[in-house]
Amino acid sequence: MPAELPIAIAAPNAAPALDGMPVLRVDALSKSFEKRQVLQAIDWSVPAGRVIGLLGRNGAGKTTLLRCLLGLSPIDSGQIELFGEPMIEPGGERMHRVGFVPQSFDLFPWMKVRAYLDFTAAFYARWDHALTARLLDSWQLDPRQKIGQLSQGQRQKLAIVRAIAPQPDLLVLDEPVASLDPQARRAFMAELLELTRRPGKTVIFSTHITADLERADADIALLRDGRIQFTRPLAELRECMHRVILSRAEGWLEVPPIAGMLKANIKGHEAQLLVEHPDIENLQALAVQLNASLRIETPTLEDLFVELA
Repeated sequence: MPAELPIAIAAPNAAPALDGMPVLRVDALSKSFEKRQVLQAIDWSVPAGRVIGLLGRNGAGKTTLLRCLLGLSPIDSGQIELFGEPMIEPGGERMHRVGFVPQSFDLFPWMKVRAYLDFTAAFYARWDHALTARLLDSWQLDPRQKIGQLSQGQRQKLAIVRAIAPQPDLLVLDEPVASLDPQARRAFMAELLELTRRPGKTVIFSTHITADLERADADIALLRDGRIQFTRPLAELRECMHRVILSRAEGWLEVPPIAGMLKANIKGHEAQLLVEHPDIENLQALAVQLNASLRIETPTLEDLFVELA
C-alpha cells in the first residue's frame, strides 16, 4: 500500500464541513489480520475544530485505525463517514481536504524535492506556495536534492510539508515527529498550533510524546483492547483523574475498595490507586479507619497513559 493518500483532483471551492456534523464518524469498525482482531467494533465521532491525541501502546492498532479511517486499508465490517459522506475508497473531491503524515515516507526516491512538491501542488486548489517555500528554507530542505538521498528525518519533514501545504480541513498524523530532533519537533509543533488556530481545522495526532499533546491542549482518545475507551478533553482528564496513595507501616495484603477506582497496585507500604472523581471526605474517613496516611496527586498525561493504556 502507498505510504500517503492518493492525489485527488481539487474542486475549485472545497465544501466546508457540515454544520453540526462530525468531521469523521465511525460505526462498529472491525479489522483483523491473520485471524488476530486488531480493531473491535469501534464507535467514534471526531468533532470539527479540535486536536485529538490518539494514545495507545505499541501494537494497539493506532496505525491500522488511521489507515482504515482514510480508506488506505480495507475494513472487515462497519462504516466510516468523512465530512458527512460514506468512505468507500480514497479519492474524489473530499480527499484534497485531508492531509496525512505516515510514520515513514519512502515514495518517489528518484524525484527531487522541488519537482515532487510542484507535481503534488498542481492537484490542489488551496496549496500554499508561500508556506512551502518558508518551510523548505527554515527546515533546511534542499529543493534540488533527490528524495532518496534525504535522511529519515528530512523525509519526515518533507511529508509534513506535503500534508499541511494544501491547507487541509482534516490533518491525520501518525507518529509524525518520531524521526525528528527536538529542535525540528518544536518547529513542527509551532506550525501545527498555527494550523489549529484557523476555524474548523481538525487534527488527529497519534504520538507517544505526551508533552506535544499537552502543548496542543488536545482531546485524548485512548485506544485499548481494540476499542476507543474514551475521548475526553485534556483539562477534563486532569480534573477528574487523581492518584490516591494510602500508606501504613504494616503494608497491604490487598487494595482497599474505593468508588471510581480504575487501576490499583501495591508498592511497599503504599496502596496506589488511580481514581476517577475521588470523594475526598470518604477517602479521609477510610484512611482514619485503616490507620493509614492519605495523599492525593494529580497525574501527568504521561502518567495517565502508563496507567490506562
